[in-house]
Amino acid sequence: MSRPRIVIVGAGFAGYRTARTLSRLTRHQADITLLNPTDYFLYLPLLPQVAAGILEPRRVSVSLSGTLPHVRLVLGEADGIDLDGHTVHYTGPEGEEGTLPFDRLVLAAGSVNKLLPIPGVAEHAHGFRGLPEALYLRDHVTRQVELAAAADDRAECAARCTFVVVGAGYTGTEVAAHGAMYTDAQVRKHPMRTGMRPRWMLLDVAPRVMPEMDERLSRTAERVLRQRGVDVRMGTSVKEATHDGVVLTDGSTVDTRTLVWCVGVRPDPLVESLGLPMERGRLLVDPHLQVPGRPELFACGDVAAVPDLNQPGQYTPMTAQHAWRHGKVCAQNVAASLGIGERRAYRHRDMGFVVDLGGAKAAANPLGLPMSGPAAGAVTRGYHLAAMPGNRVRVAADWLLDAVLPRQAVQLGLVRSWSVPLESSSPEVARVPGSPKRPGKATGSAGQRPDGEEAGTHPGGEPAKGQPSGEPATGQPSGEPAKNEPSGEPAKGQPGGEPAKEQPGGEPAKGQPGGEPAKNEPSGGPAKGQPGGEPAKEQPGGEPAKNQPGGEPAKNQPGGEPAKNQPGGEPAGSRSHGGRAKGGQSGSPRASGKPRRAVEAAGPRPARGGSGKPGKASRASGAGSGGKRPTAPSGPSRSAGPPTEPGPEPPANQPPPGPDIAPGPVKRTDGRAAEGDS
Repeated sequence: MSRPRIVIVGAGFAGYRTARTLSRLTRHQADITLLNPTDYFLYLPLLPQVAAGILEPRRVSVSLSGTLPHVRLVLGEADGIDLDGHTVHYTGPEGEEGTLPFDRLVLAAGSVNKLLPIPGVAEHAHGFRGLPEALYLRDHVTRQVELAAAADDRAECAARCTFVVVGAGYTGTEVAAHGAMYTDAQVRKHPMRTGMRPRWMLLDVAPRVMPEMDERLSRTAERVLRQRGVDVRMGTSVKEATHDGVVLTDGSTVDTRTLVWCVGVRPDPLVESLGLPMERGRLLVDPHLQVPGRPELFACGDVAAVPDLNQPGQYTPMTAQHAWRHGKVCAQNVAASLGIGERRAYRHRDMGFVVDLGGAKAAANPLGLPMSGPAAGAVTRGYHLAAMPGNRVRVAADWLLDAVLPRQAVQLGLVRSWSVPLESSSPEVARVPGSPKRPGKATGSAGQRPDGEEAGTHPGGEPAKGQPSGEPATGQPSGEPAKNEPSGEPAKGQPGGEPAKEQPGGEPAKGQPGGEPAKNEPSGGPAKGQPGGEPAKEQPGGEPAKNQPGGEPAKNQPGGEPAKNQPGGEPAGSRSHGGRAKGGQSGSPRASGKPRRAVEAAGPRPARGGSGKPGKASRASGAGSGGKRPTAPSGPSRSAGPPTEPGPEPPANQPPPGPDIAPGPVKRTDGRAAEGDS
């Protein structure tokens, strides 16, 4: 008989504790599979210390394979669950897809950043739920202080060294407290030219800091923040966010380049696709953490609405303390469903809370005893060391080094702004160039980030949302060289370059002002009708013109296909003026990106009528315009210089020149310049 298969989705506090407890209870009597986007368990309460440079990132990352030896780890994100078929569909980190069959399923997917319908927040704010976001904030704050120190303008300096944190809960309070200490240490060594100092703001609509905690602890935390110069504004939030700052609900405007969003969390949207009863986005479960009517389905942590037996009619809050305890009870009940042990209902006893405010300052109430100052700091760090499932010695060593050595204020630039969008259902994973899009996953909104980086235009990855599809953005790090640099082509949209393909007007004709230089100019290749270049299609020695004897008859000549803009032919599609391209903007040629042949460098182009004389065949460039092409302005070319050197010989697939016609330009007898003559 095969062993039962248990699949756990998510390795947060609830999922990790469930896997570890199940591994101990089943003792190889079941196959346990843990599905998680990363190979580590993140100890989230110490994340603000990572952003402040106290702890290294790997100190708060506990290896799953190293601490769960009897659990199979599968890297991926669950994007579909078939409850009737007992399978979980997932997408791996490199885009591969797979399914995991199960007999028991535990949903512990955790939570993501909570968004509010405030204009500009999704484009200009960053959350604080994962390790990539903490690394980005550390680099970003360091960079802004360095740029502010080098700025001569007081307004720019003030905007760069102003940091706004929205949300005065546990996370927001710790971020503001540690951030103020970090930036003060930076400017203490390298004062700013303007004499200004960094400014941190903490905003919340609540009446006091950390309203979930005891009022005495709330006053202690607010006092510590104000002593460090943090501007605490209760009853105030953000009304609108822009690239240059934020507009507050009290009508004031704050110039800033940094907006940290810590207003709360919401359950992972994966559970919404199940079609089961929900409670404010959380999956309803019974006191045994089992979904009613689904004996094979369990849920715990932030995605589960667990009844609070100590307070009837309420549900346990979404905190790490409850999630950790959910995991243990859920594992016991899953094992009991397999005949191992007995079921038990979830009951909890409040052990108190601890908030690390940096340095020797903290606020704590262990077992209901309010504490502050160095004693609370010792209790807080002792609690974290006891609660961490690994890396205790390394964390303690980092704390000791931070007490005797200065912090390293350097920016590594490993996480860019577009890698950590606020609107993401996977904040624990940074977006990378070329990462596959997963169905149902929010990818963030495009726009300018506070540090000036453009979201969605990452090098070599997905195209920017305003760029041509499939074309990587240029001028970005690790991508192609900027086309306005000396080693690259002219930037699209810059003077002398090719305009952006989505701008009005499309791509101008090559040889027109603002387009690429004509191929017979010094900066381009030789004209196709010049010596050494490719012979023009209407010149002797080249491909016979379509209206010449032996060539294909012109489409508007007798015997040929009627021109599309002539009577009896196919009507011109969406063309109103001469030279207007199909589907293009008014007066602009078609932006096809294909090179044009035999383009003049400068001077008026002779009109091409509908006569049957050689060299004057109409090219059907417009309807009702007499067959005239757009002409370049007269005068000297934009890039004057000596003529180019002879180029390569004509391609081998061109027919040889006739016996009685010499190759090269032909002099006209009517006094008009032949195509290709300069």
